[in-house]
Amino acid sequence: MIIEGGHVVTVTGEEYPDGHVVVEGNRITAVGAGPAPARDGHEVVDARGCLLTPGFVNTHNHLYQWVTRGLAVDATLFEWLTTLYPVWAGIDEHAVHTGASGALARLALTGCTTSTDHHYVFPREGGDVFAAEIRAAQEVGLRFHPCRGSMDLGRKDGGLPPDHVVEDREAVLLASEAAIDRWHDPSPEAMLQVALAPCSPFSVTGDLMRESAELARRRGVRLHTHLAETLDEEDFCRERFGCSPLDYVEGLGWTGADVWFAHSVHLDDPAVKRVGATRTGVAHCPSSNARLGAGIARTRDLRDAGARVGLGVDGAASNEAGSLLEEVRHAVLFARAVGGPTALTVRDGLELATMGGAKVLGRETDLGSIEVGKLADLAVWRLDGLGHADVADPVAALVLGSPPPLDLLLVNGRPVVEHDRVVTVDTDSIARECARVHRTLLEKAS
Repeated sequence: MIIEGGHVVTVTGEEYPDGHVVVEGNRITAVGAGPAPARDGHEVVDARGCLLTPGFVNTHNHLYQWVTRGLAVDATLFEWLTTLYPVWAGIDEHAVHTGASGALARLALTGCTTSTDHHYVFPREGGDVFAAEIRAAQEVGLRFHPCRGSMDLGRKDGGLPPDHVVEDREAVLLASEAAIDRWHDPSPEAMLQVALAPCSPFSVTGDLMRESAELARRRGVRLHTHLAETLDEEDFCRERFGCSPLDYVEGLGWTGADVWFAHSVHLDDPAVKRVGATRTGVAHCPSSNARLGAGIARTRDLRDAGARVGLGVDGAASNEAGSLLEEVRHAVLFARAVGGPTALTVRDGLELATMGGAKVLGRETDLGSIEVGKLADLAVWRLDGLGHADVADPVAALVLGSPPPLDLLLVNGRPVVEHDRVVTVDTDSIARECARVHRTLLEKAS
């Protein structure tokens, strides 16, 4: 495939206002200014009036929550969790597959080519919910980094989750290793890689956090957890452990280049420096943090300190839009709201969604930028319509303007979106089934 005539943003510093990208198989084989050299047998995509970017990387999500949207809409995090846990306790393979299909299709329409997921609710009668979301990602066609989550600290032991949704520690560790054995692909071109992800300091014991880190490092997979999302979490850790959330998890082996935290809103100056010095990653989720009133992460400071920072939409029950492009806009605007107009540039925002996310997941050598030899995960945005045609800077049009139509989304060189429509699954039938599953879960909970 040859894509030519559009404004190409490589995210490595080069831009080609009338550029081309050549894709052969699943790799980028040429990128530059002007028309591409003639190649027999290549489909030619006319990208005039379009902006071509790397595909976006979503570094934090809870896909099953797509079928539990619109609940506890004016609650704090702990109030929201208390309301939603009884609903989530009713999920099963079908609910998870349905919710993941809807969330992933929506992510594709907003430029996402690689998504993580943090799944930590495993009802005893729910079946194989982890396999259900993996199947959904394969059907939609996105590159997928599912995180085998866990909770073993229920209310009777001082945690937040109801006791009937937590698991036994030994069972978690066995299931985590089984997930790595069954699903993890360590190859450079992997479409599927697994991480381990105990949920949070207020839902997981220290023993499980420590042993999960040991298992992950023995097996060569990454580690993920929620951290420093709210002041309630800060109070919980200081009361229960006598230290901050970062102090607590760092003592359990949870910092380093193979670790990334979701949120990291409430970090003081020394904590920001430690996250950066250890090259720990952060999934910045501005929309969810705003929806729950949690605050605004110190994105500029974290980047300056050396932390790897990407973007995440978070679960759809705390960010009903599920749009990764919206996270780019909000990341830029919220950073400027507290740090001034130079806190994040529009190109910084685009970098967070692409190379930033790739670095968080350890995929920077094959994802995150438009370079020869990298995987062909690409987004072509149409900017010649009423909403964008007269915006002087095409990157500003994408980041600050209204969401433009997505003309083409390639994942591993294959089309997933064409002319603003997902071509791999039937989104209308998924939407109908999502509504049915939502009603069923509410009936179960009541």
